[in-house]
Amino acid sequence: MKIRTKLTLRYTCVTAVIFLLFMLTIYLFVEHNRSETFFRDLKQEGVTKAHLFLKNQVDAKTMQSIYLNNTAFINEVEVAVYTPSFEILYHDAYRNDIVKETPEMIQRILKEQSIEFYEGEFQAIGMLYNFQGKDYIVTAAAYDGYGYENQKALEDVLIILSIVGLTILVVVGYLLARSALTPVSNIVKEAESITAVQISKRLPVGNEHDELGELSIAFNQMLNRLEEAFKAQKMFVSNVSHELRTPMAALIAELELAVLKERTLSEYETAINNVLNDSYRVVKLIEGLLNLAKTDYLPEQIKMKEVRLDELLLDARALVIRANPSYKVELIFEQEAEDDSVITVMGNNYLLTTAFVNLMENNCKFSAGKTSMVQISFWEEHSIIRFSDNGIGISDEDKANLFTPFYRGENKGFTQGYGIGMALTKKIIVLHQGTIEVHSQQGEGTTYVVELPHI
Repeated sequence: MKIRTKLTLRYTCVTAVIFLLFMLTIYLFVEHNRSETFFRDLKQEGVTKAHLFLKNQVDAKTMQSIYLNNTAFINEVEVAVYTPSFEILYHDAYRNDIVKETPEMIQRILKEQSIEFYEGEFQAIGMLYNFQGKDYIVTAAAYDGYGYENQKALEDVLIILSIVGLTILVVVGYLLARSALTPVSNIVKEAESITAVQISKRLPVGNEHDELGELSIAFNQMLNRLEEAFKAQKMFVSNVSHELRTPMAALIAELELAVLKERTLSEYETAINNVLNDSYRVVKLIEGLLNLAKTDYLPEQIKMKEVRLDELLLDARALVIRANPSYKVELIFEQEAEDDSVITVMGNNYLLTTAFVNLMENNCKFSAGKTSMVQISFWEEHSIIRFSDNGIGISDEDKANLFTPFYRGENKGFTQGYGIGMALTKKIIVLHQGTIEVHSQQGEGTTYVVELPHI
């Protein structure tokens, strides 16, 4: 069952129950009012007839004759008068005798002074009436034909109103449900048109402050994340295939040349060394690509803990010098830290070390002395690390594209590389809620400024 049908049924059922309860309340109220009014009229009629009889203004035969004649045309009140000892003094019609008086009833009237009750369709009362110092028991009964006719007319009107009202409720409920769910239908149509090829499409947002607007916004945000993930995946696959093609082709060509004809031992050793160097380059490229892919993980997927920047920098320095003995890395602490927290951040050991290694190697690669000056300081809520060199510097155009994956600048002939390191470094810093800036002049050197929030 569709939501539109469910909403229509629920709206109709709830409103119908409330509507019928109001109708029933009106009917019961009118019925109660009719009954009470007629009981009051019976008392007045009983008192009037008893007074006329006891005062001898009208004799019993005349009163009985009037009663019998009137009953043929109207619902006449039948009245009887008794003494407290259950002696009958007057009765409008012994044959009809609507109220079957008994000694027990007389005693009850004497005790309660007035009672009201039904005899089938007839309403009846019994009351104690005092006339000239003596007590009498008066009973009166009649059928409220006029009241019941009005009640029946009201009942018919209420039934008709209920049928018409429920019909209107069903129609209105359906129209309201359709109107309310039309935006949902539009969302469904738009969502069905979004595919992996057209993932850039977004759902329309009508009113961003209502529930459907919030749903569309949430769905669009999810599509943004999926699009970014697809783009990252596409870029990674494209970059891997593109970047691995050249070194693998060189490696295969070297091996083909080696087996093409008989060679001397020294020639085989040279070929093997060339293949080994190409293999090292492939491994380094793969490692860079995997690290680049890892930085696309969500922050909650990466294990973070409190790490000291000075220890990470020492580890990074050791890795750089071990891999490149000719490189020099000097660590300088500009300020004395009274509290270790100013140089402690929430981060991932491996990723931060990788970023620091890349920055140190980048300094060393492009400076004549193959030296990187690393300065550590702190300010307010941030730890600040500067990686400086006095090398060839970076042009303005290269600075604008420095952090673009696989971009090689004007100085690409100065040293080997794949354009992964700096893109990876920025992603790691951003992943740790930090920032990185580049200050460089051609021929004067380059300084990378990294700011990370400390604990």
